[in-house]
Amino acid sequence: MTDNVILNHTEINNKIRRIAFQIYESNVNETEVILAGIDSNGYILAKKIKTALKKISSIEPLLCKVTINKKSPWKPITTSLVPDDYTNKSIVLIDDVLNSGTTLIYGVKHFLDVPLKQFKTAVLVNRNHKKYPVKADFKGISLSTSLHEHINVVLEGKTLEAILE
Repeated sequence: MTDNVILNHTEINNKIRRIAFQIYESNVNETEVILAGIDSNGYILAKKIKTALKKISSIEPLLCKVTINKKSPWKPITTSLVPDDYTNKSIVLIDDVLNSGTTLIYGVKHFLDVPLKQFKTAVLVNRNHKKYPVKADFKGISLSTSLHEHINVVLEGKTLEAILE
């Protein structure tokens, strides 16, 4: 099977900008929002969304790196911010691809240990076969794929792309 580009460089940048607008619209009365990116591609995507959000709004986006063991997501999750930094704040949990929902749902669970003002999720690519009842509030593209296919997202370098393999 040959690689199929499902999102090219320009399309990814447009999706990031659109997600930034959606985050702004849902946080229009906030002065800051926590962009919690799941390491590694989710965090890279969160940084790109932060840049786009700063261009279109006065909201101060704060980055938070979320480290989850994707092979054993029930193991302790670490974040670059302490709970006091995001208590009673608006959070957007960000990842590059929503596959089965496992990583996202354990990430959501971690942040629910403190009171929050609002909690949303954002992904660049949303696959439509989930194991858990988790959804992306903001998504770049939704795809119906087979369980045997893989989506590889490249967010660093000169050419950004999402490839169906």
